Amino acid sequence: MEVDILEKLNILVEHIYHSGFTIETKDKYLVFDYYKGNIDLSPKKTYVFVSHGHGDHFNPKILDWKKKKNNIKYIFSDDVPINNKDEDIIFLKAYEDIVLDNIKITSFGSTDIGLSFLVEIDDINIFFAGDLNWWHWKNDSKKEKLSMEKAFKEEIQRLKGKDVHIGFLPVDPRLEGFFHLAGDYFIKEIKPKYFFPMHFGDKYNTSTKFIHKIGNSSTNIVEINRENQIFQL
Repeated sequence: MEVDILEKLNILVEHIYHSGFTIETKDKYLVFDYYKGNIDLSPKKTYVFVSHGHGDHFNPKILDWKKKKNNIKYIFSDDVPINNKDEDIIFLKAYEDIVLDNIKITSFGSTDIGLSFLVEIDDINIFFAGDLNWWHWKNDSKKEKLSMEKAFKEEIQRLKGKDVHIGFLPVDPRLEGFFHLAGDYFIKEIKPKYFFPMHFGDKYNTSTKFIHKIGNSSTNIVEINRENQIFQL
């Protein structure tokens, strides 16, 4: 298995597909917004995050994983449409805090539906945006564009002072010349150690284009060029 080795945080990050990622620590396994692709679940304690109910961020089949694992918990935005609610599923609204097995989880808002997450584990702060993005559509009115910009920036400002080590944010190629706005603002304002582009489907050159667009940065912008690419941080 080919692994890209980056500066040490002692975790493994795997890009599954689109906005789907896993993060493996010494004794825990986190899954974010899985909806399709090859995934090999870890025997470690597993925590499955779903930022919202859109079909490219949530697949109800993830609930079948608990048939094979008794050490799994789910952390869902409260808009996720499921019927079989049980004690292993925790629903959150924006701006709530919970602690699970020494993992601190804080929910933030979105500029679409659902949530974004700040996860503090093993002294590492991970921000996963879900569909929190600067959705600058060229056909939107000036008023809509300004409203979106304001909403996105206000949400990101809530992270100031949180010392984010890893950020996952959309760089959606459908936004064409404006695909980089959210990531650029996040990197400049929050200054994470690592930035993982996401939400680009099969268009893996988007990751490379984003790196070139941003240019020199103290943040390590991770180049993703295939499904199931693994990074050792």
